[in-house]
Amino acid sequence: MPGSRTGRPPAQRTVRLPPASRGPRDNPLRVLHRRARKAWDRPLTAYYLILGGSLLITVLGLVMVYSASQITALQMALPGSFFFRKQFLAASIGAGLLLLASRMPVKLHRALAYPILAGAVFLMALVQVPGIGVAVNGNQNWLSLGGSFQIQPSEFGKLALVLWGADLIARKHDKKLLAQWKHMLVPLVPVAFLLLGLIMLGGDMGTAIILTAILFGLLWLAGAPTRLFVGVLSIAATIGVILIKTSPNRMARLSCIGATEPQSGPVDCWQAVHGIYALASGGIFGSGLGASVEKWGQLPEAHTDFIFAVTGEELGLAGTLSVLALFAALGYAGIRVAGRTEDPFVRYAAGGVTTWIVAQAVINIGAVLGLLPIAGVPLPLFSYGGSALLPTMFAVGLLIAFARDEPAARAALAMRQPRFGRKRAGGSAPDRGPRRWNTMRRRASAARTSGER
Repeated sequence: MPGSRTGRPPAQRTVRLPPASRGPRDNPLRVLHRRARKAWDRPLTAYYLILGGSLLITVLGLVMVYSASQITALQMALPGSFFFRKQFLAASIGAGLLLLASRMPVKLHRALAYPILAGAVFLMALVQVPGIGVAVNGNQNWLSLGGSFQIQPSEFGKLALVLWGADLIARKHDKKLLAQWKHMLVPLVPVAFLLLGLIMLGGDMGTAIILTAILFGLLWLAGAPTRLFVGVLSIAATIGVILIKTSPNRMARLSCIGATEPQSGPVDCWQAVHGIYALASGGIFGSGLGASVEKWGQLPEAHTDFIFAVTGEELGLAGTLSVLALFAALGYAGIRVAGRTEDPFVRYAAGGVTTWIVAQAVINIGAVLGLLPIAGVPLPLFSYGGSALLPTMFAVGLLIAFARDEPAARAALAMRQPRFGRKRAGGSAPDRGPRRWNTMRRRASAARTSGER
């Protein structure tokens, strides 16, 4: 090959190849959906949803209790922050119970089932003793603790039924006795009916409905046959219809479904209609925190049963949808924990707690929206009331403990344990050599065997 004029070999020309044909670009929505599913399937998703969702609901509930209860407190010649301070105290105690329940092993939860059931039955029976029980709004389901503090034992009956029922069904599951309908129903249904009877003696049908929902949730998770399930449901529905028909107050609440006027004939639907007024006046983003009009004496029980209406008026549709999203996330996480575990007790207890919280939220919100009769049950973790908040936060601690107990979740949490400041065996610092990369590699390999991605 002839050289160049400068005596240097000629530079070789690079041959440009035709650009490779690229495939179609991924749809951004598909990429987002894929990433969301990947994040959704991580081992710690349920743990963070339960912990974060419950804490957000509780904190937002404290804010709304302070906003909704100021006028009521002033009308009762009390400080404006009276109800908030009591709710904050209950939330602080509940946070301790949540932390305690989340750190307790499953065996200890099962051991506490019978003592909690016995204590709940004793307190619920004590309510009916004249001179000891206290009637509130026509329902005698309270015990006075002195001063302005009262306790409602039926709220602890929900927790008792969940723990005791889950332990009972898990024992029969291990002995393979659930295939027989007698073992499926006895003694679960008689004990549940005992709790329901004690509650109905005080006239609190709303709590009785929640307890019935927990019972049916446990039976469903235990694999009750359809005929057996329908039979028990028919008996409960028949008893419910009789109790409603024989009570003018309950019939009046039933007739207020979908009411648009405060006085619908002879029936007083003031509370139901003003709850709709509060939601309707909120708009998209609400009138502003603390700017509710309905709480100025127009809406009864603004800080308890109808706090969702005040939330809609002050925070608007955005605020109410946020509350619904938090409850939906909490319910999904509970179902996920119940579905992924291999421990029968964890499955039944997680399913029972999820049924309890979701059913109570649906009944409360449905009543505020005018879709269901007013049952007089608070919004879980949100409404004012320490008697309802304490057992509910303990139940949320149960879900957190169960979510942490999954093998993949344990491996993921072990990887996130802080290593700084810990003493390592094996000589002084100069003799240890490289430590971080080997440690991370060992932990990563151990986590993959447990399902971590």
